Amino acid sequence: MSQTKTLTTASGAPVADNQNSRSAGPRGPLLLEDFHLIEKLAHFNRENIPERRVHAKGSAAHGTFTLTRDITQYSSAKLFDTVGKQTPTFLRFSTVGGERGSADTERDPRGFALKFYTEEGNWDIVGNNTPVFFIRDPLKFPDFIHTQKRLPQSNLKSAQVKWDFWSHSPESLHQVTILFSDRGIPDGYRHMHGFGSHTYSLINAAGERHWVKWHYKTKQGIKNLPPEEAARLAGTDPDYAQRDLFDAIERGDYPKWRVCIQVMTEAQAASHRDNPFDVTKTWSQKEFPLIEIGELELNRNPLNYFAEVEQAAFGPSNMIPGVGLSPDRMLQGRVFAYADAHRYRVGTNHQHLPINAPRVPAHTYQRDGSMAFGNNGGAAPNYEPNSYADAPKQAPQYAEPPLALSGAADRYDHREDTDYYSYAGALFRLMNDEQKALLINNIAGAMEGVTDDVVQRQLQHFLKADPAYGEGIAKALGVTVK
Repeated sequence: MSQTKTLTTASGAPVADNQNSRSAGPRGPLLLEDFHLIEKLAHFNRENIPERRVHAKGSAAHGTFTLTRDITQYSSAKLFDTVGKQTPTFLRFSTVGGERGSADTERDPRGFALKFYTEEGNWDIVGNNTPVFFIRDPLKFPDFIHTQKRLPQSNLKSAQVKWDFWSHSPESLHQVTILFSDRGIPDGYRHMHGFGSHTYSLINAAGERHWVKWHYKTKQGIKNLPPEEAARLAGTDPDYAQRDLFDAIERGDYPKWRVCIQVMTEAQAASHRDNPFDVTKTWSQKEFPLIEIGELELNRNPLNYFAEVEQAAFGPSNMIPGVGLSPDRMLQGRVFAYADAHRYRVGTNHQHLPINAPRVPAHTYQRDGSMAFGNNGGAAPNYEPNSYADAPKQAPQYAEPPLALSGAADRYDHREDTDYYSYAGALFRLMNDEQKALLINNIAGAMEGVTDDVVQRQLQHFLKADPAYGEGIAKALGVTVK
């Protein structure tokens, strides 16, 4: 019998835990000292050129955000200081797993990446058309995406590896249930909701922090494609969603979304029954109702796809005063990974490109590197502190309030929270009979050819979410649950 190989880093050091990032306490933020996490994310960002490793195929448009409600009690950000104020935006939609030439009608989450060009700099919220995600810890992100991409040997996609990973990752069940539901294939980009997905924060002028979830509710109404129609369009019009969005804006039929937030205090978060920073779960809208704060409208198509859409760089690290992040593990991983991906894919100075540049002057001490446009800082100093009165200086008044942390630094098992099933089960029970049948048939079709051991392991997850859920899929697959 062959000896089990020890997983190592690229430098050959044994890896003690490949499931959990190091964090400050079980719910605290991640630590930059976690070299294994950084190595995995940094290597993952450099695995493919030149298209995006994920969200490769996208469509985008310019628009405006109009504030319709006073939320200065939550945020001091200037785009929220006056009801009726408008802020220029750029919104990129995308599929996740396919290449640039893939079909728009694949069963896949849709990216919903939004850039606000504010008077205090650029602010990005990088989300999806679903309120949750497949995994909780960014350490597993490269592993997950590998299962959605092509096999190293055959260059073919594989249902086996997808379901093998999901069956070993029960925290994915909530997102899997959404993905294979009737909302798994939106009818274009105009007829779907968007979500920040992660927990973010807002900070007011008094330095008080509130945790928030961002929701974008389509005003066009929800429309989805039946699997048969999606397959037909994939073969006859693979750019269906791109065409629909572009043509609608060209004819003046500007798509709009209601912008809403859910708000939770720090005290409520500390006593919440679930981890409010777990992106595999949602917040109850009964406990934390949606508050409508504005409207998002798309009203101008790009003039050049490559310059504006392909080179657009979104990242949750793009923050402005009055908004912030949270201890959401996946969000913290994305703060590093997205900016690093753009430095690799587009260039060190990708922020200088017109589509990414702020509408206000930027004053930094960064110099040189690829795509260093303009005078590269001229004769101004490239270090700080310095003795020059006209050189940029730090502004302590914009500091975020401190966030209390506790706990010993360790690799805390994110699967100590074993409630993988209540949210997926509740979603299943909300569906009518037709929606349940479609969900079951979609999953059964997607599991065709998957080995029995993986099928049986995944069936246990469906059964624990709801017996009718698991039994329905077993029947559709023609198998007996062991």
